Amino acid sequence: MTLRAAHPRVHEVINDDERIALFLDYENLAIGARDGLGVSPFDFGPVADALAERGRVVARRAYADWSYFDDDRRHLARAQVELIEIPQRIGGSRKNAADIKMAVDAIELAFERSFITTFAIGTGDSDFTPLVHKLRELDKRVIGIGVQSSTSALLPPACDEFLFYDRLPGVEPTQATRRSRGRPRPQPATPEPPVTQTAPNPVAVVVPTPPAEETAATNEDRDLGPLVVRTLAGLQRHAEGPVLASRLKRAILRKDPTFDEADHGFRGFGELLRHLESEHVVELRTGSAQGDPEVTFPENESADGEAFRLLVDVVNQLQAPGSRPQLSGLKDQLRKRLPDFSEKRYGFNTFLSFAKAARARNLIAMEWDEDTGDYLLHLP
Repeated sequence: MTLRAAHPRVHEVINDDERIALFLDYENLAIGARDGLGVSPFDFGPVADALAERGRVVARRAYADWSYFDDDRRHLARAQVELIEIPQRIGGSRKNAADIKMAVDAIELAFERSFITTFAIGTGDSDFTPLVHKLRELDKRVIGIGVQSSTSALLPPACDEFLFYDRLPGVEPTQATRRSRGRPRPQPATPEPPVTQTAPNPVAVVVPTPPAEETAATNEDRDLGPLVVRTLAGLQRHAEGPVLASRLKRAILRKDPTFDEADHGFRGFGELLRHLESEHVVELRTGSAQGDPEVTFPENESADGEAFRLLVDVVNQLQAPGSRPQLSGLKDQLRKRLPDFSEKRYGFNTFLSFAKAARARNLIAMEWDEDTGDYLLHLP
């Protein structure tokens, strides 16, 4: 009796998640990201994270002539994407061959795998609009994914949901992307080496040892906190109803199957959440089932407030009559004031996202400047 009573509950929990099949018109996405955003090779990570927040991805297929995408092929293989080879050396019919193969495979999977509830179609090509309509006729939910500059205006309205790659967490405009690739340069200039250099006496040499251990532990917490924060934020945006701890952990595991709270020194996921609650990262409330609390964000955003105040102070310090500071290099200025500053501590994937959050709170103003190819900031 016990086993029979428990089985439906387990089945119900599994069925809470959407089962997603992902199909990528890879040439369309990769060229769109390269030409429109300056991202090359195509970064599949933001797409994987966005879908992980929405359900279990049970199939991943990408269609292209992979002789043109050697670097991309290696990255996708590591992400467990099945690579479908479409030779493109046969003249004008090559594009239609890829489109038809992808459409046929999607329809075939819709009939063969009735448990799949959602199809994610990665393309900006309006030629796939009939495929989207047919999948919806078959009672499948359709999520479109495309680069905004290369997406046909006809495709997004046909989908149940459309994700512009440009807007996914972790994807930045061209200039920001170039700066992020240059980010290894600021790292050697972190305050830690100067501290060691400016402290030649024996006492100063002994002192840095304990902080180094504390810094390592703190970095682990920073890696953990943003993962929970980003996942929780994604679930709150796209899920209906409260986010329970069990659902949050399943979404985290879909993003990182190797995740284990024991690696961070916690005996259980609940203990980890209580630790994050004590750090004012999340807030726990009584859930619908005992031992499965509701997870949300605390109403008191004191930690975020300190970071935003720092940003406002630095912008105020740098702005001068007739000139406004650029976003490029601004993070280094914040680190001069707060050496261990990182936007990821506050749940933002990029510094650009952090700055946009400050703008949304009307703390700063920022506009894109074509002459400098960067955002210019000032106080409103």
